[in-house]
Amino acid sequence: MQVLFAALELIGGLAFFLYGMNVMSGGLGKMAGGSLERSLKKATANPILGMGLGAGITVAIQSSSAMTVMLVGLVNSGLMLFDQTINVIMGANIGTTVTSWITSLSGVEGGGLMELLKPKNFSPIIAIIGAVLIMMSKKTKRQDLGKIMVGFAVLMYGMTFMSDAMSGLQDNPAFRAMLTAFDNPLLAVAISTLFTGIIQSSAATIGIVQALTVTGRITVASAIPLVLGANIGTCATALLSSVGVTKEAKKVSVVHIIIKITGTIVFMVGYLAADAIFDLPFLGDNPGRFGVALIHTIFNIVNTILLFPLQKQLVALTNLIVRPSKKGTEGAFLDERLISTPSVAVNEALVQTKNMAEVAQKTLEASLELFHHFDEKTADRILKDEDELDAYEDKLGSFLVKLSSRSMSDHDSRQVSLMLHTIGDFERLGDHAVNLLKTAREIRDKEITFSEDAQAEIRNMTDALNEILTLTVRAFREYDRNQAIHVEPLEQVIDVLIAHSKSKHIERLQLGKCTIQTGFVLSDLLTNYERISDHCSNIAVAVIETGVGSFDTHAYLNDIKTGGSRGFVDDYKRYAEKYGIA
Repeated sequence: MQVLFAALELIGGLAFFLYGMNVMSGGLGKMAGGSLERSLKKATANPILGMGLGAGITVAIQSSSAMTVMLVGLVNSGLMLFDQTINVIMGANIGTTVTSWITSLSGVEGGGLMELLKPKNFSPIIAIIGAVLIMMSKKTKRQDLGKIMVGFAVLMYGMTFMSDAMSGLQDNPAFRAMLTAFDNPLLAVAISTLFTGIIQSSAATIGIVQALTVTGRITVASAIPLVLGANIGTCATALLSSVGVTKEAKKVSVVHIIIKITGTIVFMVGYLAADAIFDLPFLGDNPGRFGVALIHTIFNIVNTILLFPLQKQLVALTNLIVRPSKKGTEGAFLDERLISTPSVAVNEALVQTKNMAEVAQKTLEASLELFHHFDEKTADRILKDEDELDAYEDKLGSFLVKLSSRSMSDHDSRQVSLMLHTIGDFERLGDHAVNLLKTAREIRDKEITFSEDAQAEIRNMTDALNEILTLTVRAFREYDRNQAIHVEPLEQVIDVLIAHSKSKHIERLQLGKCTIQTGFVLSDLLTNYERISDHCSNIAVAVIETGVGSFDTHAYLNDIKTGGSRGFVDDYKRYAEKYGIA
């Protein structure tokens, strides 16, 4: 019965531990923001940098499993190459050992200042400060810091509960009999691997091993295989995440397993051989919590040192196990596994949205060129690009809606809002490019010719349209409010140019210089020009408004048009003069 009650207390402590770890890693990930994704991009520079970044990011998000899942998603989306992930994985293996050192603080002994290092003494203070930051602060970063502090306190209380559950069992016969299973190294590795795979947290398994040390029944010899099994079991999360991904992405989880299993075999053989030869006396000692953390750290550092020079061999072995598909497999546009790390998902979605903006700009510019020289190849490319823009909107929209439900930093939330408000406008620019293509084809097929005055007006408006398009896309790509504020004055000038052209056409029609047929074509052309400039205005307003944490297009436009903003007036005069408005 004592063992049953202890088991229940252990499970409760484990629940606190896992929840605290989840809260703390979530807060750390939000505070890290987009730096995670940018750091991973730098990981391709050199192996040492890749390892360092892998370790640093894992410390930041407190999970090597989450790191590996992130890598699977990045490779599956084609944003990283498989070869580039090995250094990051090795660094993540080292970075994950930090957690075991944190949890080992629950084993601090001694009086005086050492008492301050005991979790039961400082965790309540950290929890109170964290709770105050969460409830009282209006700033998201402080709230995230509060979550980190509360998560840490809950984690440490979970660790204390597990230790307390074990402390009363040191003389229990049933418990001692159960621990004899750990005397068999292979069985201990298997049990630890299976348990870690089920709970998907090597940190929790290591924490339980540390808690077991208080019974005095765990030795260095039995702790080593338990720690090694925890390292193998942590691969389960990445293995599960690789279901349904490309062959290249599967290689990430496979090489992770190879690294852990190879290291375990080498480490086990090495320490058993050393014991057989030298009869190591310390193997029978109780390692204590710090000793377990030390074993965990030594294993991952030694494993990295041994395998770091053998990366080509690791790649070759992985390629042998995961053979490429004969037909080939395309990667996901944006792998939903990235959503588990919102800051990375936001930045990768932004990369794709910027690509969408460039496609929209390129497509429109090509359609405008058709009025000078109609080319069927260009026309076909415009239609394909428009289909691509439709696909961008569908896939980005679905991805961003799912992403928006996750907890994010203020900056990331604004970026998601910006993308959700603009992808529709970028898609509509593609539609207008197709409309212009149809108009250009009609002009060619019906051999329609505009008067010289009308041609001059169209050229002038086309120049203005190209400028507003370039300005808008640049402002979006660079997230530059200073450039975005110039868009609306130019949009107003384009509206005046369009109204002027319509008025002049009526005059020419009355004088017999233009026909009704050319009037219909000109009307279609001017309508598309006006809609294109409107969409550019929408995009620019989104950049401006999300930059200040709000979004009210109508209020913004009404303010600048009726408020007599000096900057708006100056810009309008400059563009009016440039494009010949009296």
